[in-house]
Amino acid sequence: MRRFCKTSFPNNRQKCFNLAQFHDIFLRNVLTVPGTDKFKAATTKREEIVKELAIESKPRQFDYYKTFIVGFGLLGLSIIWPIFNQYIPLFLQAGNPQFEAQLLAEGRPIPDVKGFALSPAIALFIMTWDNIINVFVQPWIGAKSDHTWNRFGRRKGWILLGAPIAIVGFILLPFAQTMFALAVFILITNIGMAIVRSPLAAWLGDLYRPEERSKANGIINLMGGIGSIIAFLGGGYLFEQFGRHAPFIGGALLMGVAGLIAVWKVEEPRHIQLDKENPGGVLDNLRVIWRNPDKSSLYILLGIFLWFVGFYALEAGLSSFAVFSLGISPGRASIYIGLIAASFILFAVPAGWLGTKYGALRAILYGLVGLTLVLALSYFLIQGATSLIVFMSMIGGLWASINVNSLPLLYDYGDERRIGAYTGLYYFSSQLAAVVGPTMSGVVVQQFGSQYRWLFPFSALFMALAWVIMMRVRPKPKFVPLD
Repeated sequence: MRRFCKTSFPNNRQKCFNLAQFHDIFLRNVLTVPGTDKFKAATTKREEIVKELAIESKPRQFDYYKTFIVGFGLLGLSIIWPIFNQYIPLFLQAGNPQFEAQLLAEGRPIPDVKGFALSPAIALFIMTWDNIINVFVQPWIGAKSDHTWNRFGRRKGWILLGAPIAIVGFILLPFAQTMFALAVFILITNIGMAIVRSPLAAWLGDLYRPEERSKANGIINLMGGIGSIIAFLGGGYLFEQFGRHAPFIGGALLMGVAGLIAVWKVEEPRHIQLDKENPGGVLDNLRVIWRNPDKSSLYILLGIFLWFVGFYALEAGLSSFAVFSLGISPGRASIYIGLIAASFILFAVPAGWLGTKYGALRAILYGLVGLTLVLALSYFLIQGATSLIVFMSMIGGLWASINVNSLPLLYDYGDERRIGAYTGLYYFSSQLAAVVGPTMSGVVVQQFGSQYRWLFPFSALFMALAWVIMMRVRPKPKFVPLD
């Protein structure tokens, strides 16, 4: 007789019983009268559980098709952010006389772009406004979505709520004629994106077993990299051919299409392991991790914060470096910087494979060492378009080794019943870094004569600090599924 098995995480204990035993257990615990509504509901519930157990009792092969469909969600998000980070800093700073003086002194051309002539410190601080709200919204949404189930599913309702808000705000950004209007549109965009991001990322925990997550996250990030390539290359072309509004309109439309594909095709499991307590806020979830005798989860969150400080500082200032320090036009700069995304695509799946084979922690440590060295060398060696292309390509590949394996690593050391909460904490750390990184780097750049070249040693320092912290994480035995 067939035996049905359920594995409980994180202790990996497996309970097995045959169909007759299941019926006995069910009848002992559900006292109903045949023919009543309660009996019909209980019978339907029993059939759902039997079907789920039967599926999980069979050996399961990795579903590549499903993973690519899930990746459409990240593809949509990855179209929005490169356009935002590429052009908004240029709009804020173009016309600053310090940049024009630097370019003329080095014999470089002055790019034709109009803006508000703000200083680096103020401009990069403005770039963090949108992330401040994400620090608080994303963890709360992630934890709330754990305990949501409606006609759309568990996560889909939140995605369908946030995506239209984000799309409207994003389309309006290039039409802003004042700083106040720009700030309002940034907030609208990011309220929507904050609602979408945590439920979308929580699919990784809902749909995949622990041993599958690095591979799945590699493929999902591959789709995100494709979205970034579309944004950088397509956005650069649209900016050069049709003006500043075109990349934002095109990006919003593509995000809507990609999001609809993901929501339409992804089938969410109704039954997942959940903490029966009410979902807590950021402080509640951090308190749970702090009280854990094993501080590995805490170190991982701190490491995530540090490497994202370095990366977001670089991301926010790269277009300014290319345009205001090297004299490259905005369209060409978008294409060159897009090589980070292209390299990320090439290395996303191999990075997930390395995380699966050798462990996510080891893959991250190697990536941090390599990225620290490359960023330090970039300060001295990037002098024009050719050297920019070479170093952008290296940065993208090394970043894949870190980024692809970071969320699976946190899940590995976390609690399977609180996937949404851990997802929210991941984005709390990354979004807090998105506030701290650009703000601090903007001050550093301004203190060194508005020279954006100083972004590279700044980022290298935080990658090195992240490596120091991650060395304190205890190696975890590789997950071996029970037969």
